[in-house]
Amino acid sequence: MTKDIVDRLDELRAAAVLGGGQKRIDAQHAKGRLTARERMDLLLDQGSFEEIGALVTHRCSNFGMADQKIPGDGVVTGTGTIAGRPVAVYSQDFTVFGGSLSEAYAQKICSLMDLAMKLGIPIIGLNDSGGARIQEGVVSLAGYSDIFLRNTLASGVVPQISAILGPCAGGAVYSPALTDFIFMVDGSSYMHITGPDVVKTVTHEDVSSEDLGGATVHESVSGVSHFTCADDAECMARIRRLLSFLPQNNADDLPLKNSDDPVQREAPELDELVPESPDQPYDIKKALLVIVDDGDFLEVQEGFARNIVCGLARLGGRSIGIVANQPAVLAGVLDIDASVKAARFIRFCDAFNIPILTFEDVPGFMPGTSQEHGGIIRHGAKLLYAYCEATVPKLTVITRKAYGGAYCVLSSKHIRGDYNVAWPTAQIAVMGAEGAAKIIFRKEIMAAKDSAAKEAEKIAEYEERFANPIVAAERGYVDDVIKPSETRARLIRAMELLRTKRDVNPPKKHGSIPL
Repeated sequence: MTKDIVDRLDELRAAAVLGGGQKRIDAQHAKGRLTARERMDLLLDQGSFEEIGALVTHRCSNFGMADQKIPGDGVVTGTGTIAGRPVAVYSQDFTVFGGSLSEAYAQKICSLMDLAMKLGIPIIGLNDSGGARIQEGVVSLAGYSDIFLRNTLASGVVPQISAILGPCAGGAVYSPALTDFIFMVDGSSYMHITGPDVVKTVTHEDVSSEDLGGATVHESVSGVSHFTCADDAECMARIRRLLSFLPQNNADDLPLKNSDDPVQREAPELDELVPESPDQPYDIKKALLVIVDDGDFLEVQEGFARNIVCGLARLGGRSIGIVANQPAVLAGVLDIDASVKAARFIRFCDAFNIPILTFEDVPGFMPGTSQEHGGIIRHGAKLLYAYCEATVPKLTVITRKAYGGAYCVLSSKHIRGDYNVAWPTAQIAVMGAEGAAKIIFRKEIMAAKDSAAKEAEKIAEYEERFANPIVAAERGYVDDVIKPSETRARLIRAMELLRTKRDVNPPKKHGSIPL
């Protein structure tokens, strides 16, 4: 009897591993996609995977489904390790019923998420599914809702990462959308609420799945995706890299990585980075790569709102989140997309106790009817709210322009910035010298015989008084004016000091962020 059970178990486990069968596995490979288990093999440390629910099958008897049961039911769930640290992973299997979600399938994912919350470990979802299993009707929709609830409850408790490795449509898109980071694969994955056929019927637009919701669209236009990868293998490698910067949960210490990069290393090239003319661009990423440990900077949403740079790096071996205006794109101005991008990143960092480092060179908020009518006031307030709310250590380096309301928003001392310094090239003022001089000295300029000469004189006068960091330093609005070359050492010392920082917000259920 026991031998019969063991033999039967071996058969079932073999069937679970085979999934939808060799023919469908071959079809998956022909599309340039790996199978659910092949992806997990690349993602997890070798031999670390412990499967949960391998023998689960659906309970549907409609439409001939009673005779179509495959162990695992289209999703592989379990735990494993990445660089020795435990994670919870589920991987949707497109070879089984097109990866469609059933009641049992959803329960497997929910059980895994519940376990991850108890253990305080990251949740990784590898998505490759045709959506809800239509043979089960509303039961499958209920399964999605159960997952959405857990995504929401886990938010800010454990890191949640989604990889889109094939189709992800309809209600299926909202679980990834509720997670912290989304990875997509160029040319083989897409996300959209309604497919091309429905779009054509309703709006008469003729569009492909790729143009509607492919990786390029979501990386550069919608901002839905955070990372775009060339193939499944690169995607798994990049998820591993992302996790190396993150704690296991919101109560865990940040991972420490030993580095041979000297703490006191100076970077003399930074002394020449900012052009003398305030109208000339420069690439802030050059500064970031020189300042952080070993030049290791993981940029987030690189193709979206490129006028602001967000990403993860290390200083003195510890993780830090970086937000930086990019003068090389739209002069680093804050617009709707940049505000939303940075606000979300800041809130993620704050939730997981990752210090926030801001590099500021901003002429202000983007003017124009499209921005005003699009709600720049509301969206800009999201960025302000995120900085004000954050209680993690906040460090700010003003490299050049810090004008108007944008100066206030970008982690200024007035909104609980902890360590604020400026380079000698910093210009902290209500607006640029030319605009300010024309307003302040308008009557003198108009009354002068040579108005152009008088205007130039007054612009120079304003620049001398305000287009430098001295006034702000005298007021204590910046802690110091430092040489750019010593930025790395100063920031690491400040971070070490701020490790014991404790800051709290007033007791409340939650704030009312201007969504």
